Amino acid sequence: MPIEKFSTIVSACVPLPIENVDTDQIIPARFLKATSRKGFGENLFRDWRYDRNDRPKEDFVLNQKTWSGSILVAGKNFGSGSSREHAAWAIYDYGFRVVVSSFFADIFKNNALNNGLLPVQVSEGFLAALLKEIQENPVSQVKVDLEKQVITLLSTGASEKFDINSYKKKCLLNGYDDIDYLLSIGDKIKDYEKLKNH
Repeated sequence: MPIEKFSTIVSACVPLPIENVDTDQIIPARFLKATSRKGFGENLFRDWRYDRNDRPKEDFVLNQKTWSGSILVAGKNFGSGSSREHAAWAIYDYGFRVVVSSFFADIFKNNALNNGLLPVQVSEGFLAALLKEIQENPVSQVKVDLEKQVITLLSTGASEKFDINSYKKKCLLNGYDDIDYLLSIGDKIKDYEKLKNH
């Protein structure tokens, strides 16, 4: 599944104000049999979204029409637990392009960046203000500018800078995975090899 080029995103948000969300909650282990990235979105937060009879739980945010959008705003320490890449696949396949939290587990953060999903780490104060605003006003929109590395809550104008590895930023902006990136600089590699062998 090709990675979409990441442009500036302006979207409403889905609030998930739960701390310490681990990868088994994001995508339970029993759904890890597939090896392609497609199809995982339907089981995103499966045990929170559905009861034992596969009926949607009305009180879970993804089952409520109140909130929608391509930005998931989560509590502190998102993506802890196992190193499964499927967690990032499930979030991306569901339709999210950005996850906002005040802290991400390192392995999840790297898996997200490798799969076209942007983890935006903000201060705890900014996260609290963001969650409060979107819970009270679900149509509030957030702008995520990857080029400038700025996230802005448009209703209040509050904004914060966020960090990202420069190589991963370039890959996201161009829709590259690691192999695509190497192919994109193929001519430079050939030129370097020629110089090295002379």
